[in-house]
Amino acid sequence: MDNYPPIADHGLIGDLQTAALVATDGTIDWMCLPRFDSPSIFGALLDHRRGGHCRIRPAPGFRSRQMYFPDTAILITRFMTASGTGEIVDFMPPLTDRTPTDNHRLVRMLRCVRGQISFDVDLMPRFDYGRRPHTTHILPDGAVFDGGDQMLTLHAVREPGDARLGRMQVAGEGHVRGSITLEAGQVRGIVLESGARTTPHAIRVSEIEELFADAVRFWHGWLAQSTYRGRWREMVHRSAITLKLMTYAPTGGLIAAPTAGLPEQLGGERNWDYRYTWIRDASFSVYSLLALGFTEEAAQFATWLRDRYRAHGGPLKIMYRVDGTWDLQEQILDHWEGYKGSRPVRIGNDASGQLQLDIYGEMLDSIYQADRRGLRIGHQGWHDVVDMLDWLGDNWDQPEEGIWETRGGRADYTYGRLMSWVAFDRAVRLSAEHSLPGPVEQWRRHRDRIYAQIWDRGWNPARQSFVQRYGSEVLDSSLLRMAQVDFVAPRDPLWLSTLGEISTDLVTDSLVYRYDPIAAPDGLRGDEGTFSLCTFNYVNALARAGELSQARLVFEKMLTYANHLGLYAEEIDLTGEQLGNFPQAFTHLSLIDAAITLDDAMNRTRSADIGQLAGLLQG
Repeated sequence: MDNYPPIADHGLIGDLQTAALVATDGTIDWMCLPRFDSPSIFGALLDHRRGGHCRIRPAPGFRSRQMYFPDTAILITRFMTASGTGEIVDFMPPLTDRTPTDNHRLVRMLRCVRGQISFDVDLMPRFDYGRRPHTTHILPDGAVFDGGDQMLTLHAVREPGDARLGRMQVAGEGHVRGSITLEAGQVRGIVLESGARTTPHAIRVSEIEELFADAVRFWHGWLAQSTYRGRWREMVHRSAITLKLMTYAPTGGLIAAPTAGLPEQLGGERNWDYRYTWIRDASFSVYSLLALGFTEEAAQFATWLRDRYRAHGGPLKIMYRVDGTWDLQEQILDHWEGYKGSRPVRIGNDASGQLQLDIYGEMLDSIYQADRRGLRIGHQGWHDVVDMLDWLGDNWDQPEEGIWETRGGRADYTYGRLMSWVAFDRAVRLSAEHSLPGPVEQWRRHRDRIYAQIWDRGWNPARQSFVQRYGSEVLDSSLLRMAQVDFVAPRDPLWLSTLGEISTDLVTDSLVYRYDPIAAPDGLRGDEGTFSLCTFNYVNALARAGELSQARLVFEKMLTYANHLGLYAEEIDLTGEQLGNFPQAFTHLSLIDAAITLDDAMNRTRSADIGQLAGLLQG
């Protein structure tokens, strides 16, 4: 399976409506058009023969490195060869308005910075996950790939007097090959355009340089809004840019990841489609982005959350397409072999029909956190909250599938009850702080009943720990958030006992598993790696418990598992290899939260130490 690069050997580019993965060898092996959740046009990451790709690289024998142009989503892949050094500068001009469009541009700017270098170009689109045939036409200034109701156009970037893209020709199975040779200082390239039924035309170098400058200005202007000045600024800002890249601008929906089908275990069946917006992820994003100063994005996410309830009513779906619809019937792409043979390759997601009670608490907590930072809930929004809690009041005390979307049946998950407690608690607080009307006494009764139930049935005296579900002895790292949501004091001895049990059972060299699937069967075969979200939540819990040295060590070690660009997939296996869909929003959201919590705790300790020292000096 040498035809598949490691999952972590990729960078992400995008235009705020879709995105592409670029491997370190210059191959774009994943891209969906016209939206994140549309069928792929390049899918070699899941089938190197039938998936399709856009590959630009020198002849074999090169060394490559990747970096982002500082503080942007512009990716630079550098190639060192015996004859010279060159670069591919990959980016998509940001679509800054909120109008959905089928027209997208991907710029691949080629530069020679030393000596001479030749780039081989191999463009092989495959429409609709490789299921739809297309025709290929080579024209003087590029090529057209016509898939019927979808078209991809290749425009050559050249100067007057240049020869055509060297030796460009149609190869087998309807794809195009060519080459470009550059001397030091020369810039050329290609632009791929979708949705525009236009004849390919030559694009001047000055035009793509202007597009590059515009993209730099956009990303620098956007990032300038950040108020984060902590110790891990580079990693936090890279996470913020990554989250922005995974946000569908027309609606504000944040996808869980731009990929589908990447395995949680190589060769296993845990291969899910993450190109959708989860209520849970969108709720967490409101808190994280507000904490960084990105109020516009947080407000748009909050609006997205509100619109989902108004469009659907209770109970909410746990996930939606980026346009807010919920037709997510799961299908299997039998004609694809999967990443390194990991089958089945799934698109759609049947978990969308599950009952997961925690989403209501996460949604109400995001509304509460937004309110604390000046984004007040409006009159109609508050009535929506009241209606939602009417449904939750009738339904919180029932089995559910839980946060991890297991397929082994419903159970009384402690985390689901915990976040139901959060929902009622935040509503009570909002009502009191702003004199908002509602059945507050009823909410208090629900809140207090859930609190008592969790201590009675979610606490296991034999283990001296809170457990995954009532009546079990299984631990679950989702419970690391219990102190963060104020259910329990972060230094309560019973909570510290839980934290200790989780450290013993679910932590391996600072990395954290979600749960033990052998002790708690989840309806699926195989195993999985440690869950990066949970590791950052572990940092958060340790910091709140006052274990600052340990929290910082875990955090710093976790940073070493990022890829060369600071990106994370969903999981990490025993070898340190990243697994699962990539990059994952949840991981980057929890990185931001952990960094802010740890920064604040360390700053308070430092201030206390300085105050103590000043007192000694004055004495």
